[in-house]
Amino acid sequence: MKKKYRVKKEKEFQEVFHHGQSIANRQLVLYTYAKPGQSHFRVGLSVGKKMGNAVERNQIKRYLRQALHELEPAIQTDLDILLIARKDICGRSMAEVRKSMIHVMNLAHILDKEILKSIMGGFNEN
Repeated sequence: MKKKYRVKKEKEFQEVFHHGQSIANRQLVLYTYAKPGQSHFRVGLSVGKKMGNAVERNQIKRYLRQALHELEPAIQTDLDILLIARKDICGRSMAEVRKSMIHVMNLAHILDKEILKSIMGGFNEN
C-alpha cells in the first residue's frame, strides 16, 4: 500500500473513528468514513499490544496489507477505512485473514461483488 493511500495522522484516525460507521466480526473491526471526490481509498491499520509480541503484530499487519492489496480493485474509492485487529485474529493463516476481511467488508457494503467474484476465482478457499 503506497504511503499516499494510508491514514497516518492522529487527527485523520480520530475523524474516521468518531464520524465513521463501524462493522465488526470476531477478527476485525472496520470503520468507514465517506470522502466524496477521493480518487483512491485510504487505509489505517491498528494492531494492539495485546495481540502478542512485535513479530506477531507485524505478521498480522502484513497479512492485512496483502489482503487489502488483493481486494483493492473491488473496494470503493471514496472512503477512508480503519481496520482494527481483534485478539481472535492471532494465529490465523493468510487465507483466513482474507476471508475475514471479505466478510466484514461485505457487511459494510464497500466491495463490488462482480469484481470480487473475478478476483476470488484465483483463490481456492472452498
